[in-house]
Amino acid sequence: MLATLYMIAFWLQQESVVGWDLRSMWGAMGWAARVVVIILFLMSAWSVGVMIDRGLTYRAARMQSRLFVQAVSGALRDGKLDEAIRIAERNKKSHIAKVVATGLQEFQTASEIPGQEIDASQRALERAMAIVHAELKRGLSGLATIGATAPFVGLFGTVVGIINAFKGISAEKATGLTAVAGGIAEALVATAIGLFVAVPAVWMYNYFSGKIEAFDVEMDNSSKELINYFIMRRQKR
Repeated sequence: MLATLYMIAFWLQQESVVGWDLRSMWGAMGWAARVVVIILFLMSAWSVGVMIDRGLTYRAARMQSRLFVQAVSGALRDGKLDEAIRIAERNKKSHIAKVVATGLQEFQTASEIPGQEIDASQRALERAMAIVHAELKRGLSGLATIGATAPFVGLFGTVVGIINAFKGISAEKATGLTAVAGGIAEALVATAIGLFVAVPAVWMYNYFSGKIEAFDVEMDNSSKELINYFIMRRQKR
């Protein structure tokens, strides 16, 4: 299909029946095609915004988590829970720190009820992991929607362009290239923009989904290690 579109575009360009700069193509479009292009550009802007936001968020989470794990390990080895909580609160962008801080705070609170602190901490860790997972996924559903629907929005523009091409044939009472050039141009532009918006959105959605899976594994491992630490601490008491 892409090869066919390229051949048609090259044919139109060689025949010079329509200008191929952006201003000429915009002027040749009907209002329906213009609405489709505007919608696609809004979808593209939204997806780019989500990509930048998630990329910065995941990068900060990764960097702070590395520093947090090193710092909190020493505090826990020395049995300084208050210091470990303060370290976690200073690393607010770290997904691991958010989970560990919740578990430590719950352990300290539940320590007043002997035998209940482990179960309470485990439930708190599970809740924290669910909340952090939802925060990490914020915006990805919109990215997936854009990746799935942008080609169909472009296809609608393609259909509109083909309809206009047939209208041109009817109006000109001819079947030459001049009669259909405007409609074909609309169809090509709508199809190209739809693919241009959808492909990066799908790529980045899959990439970010892989990142979230890795973060989930890290949070799960950290929560299990923290539970083991609580069990050993209770046994020492």
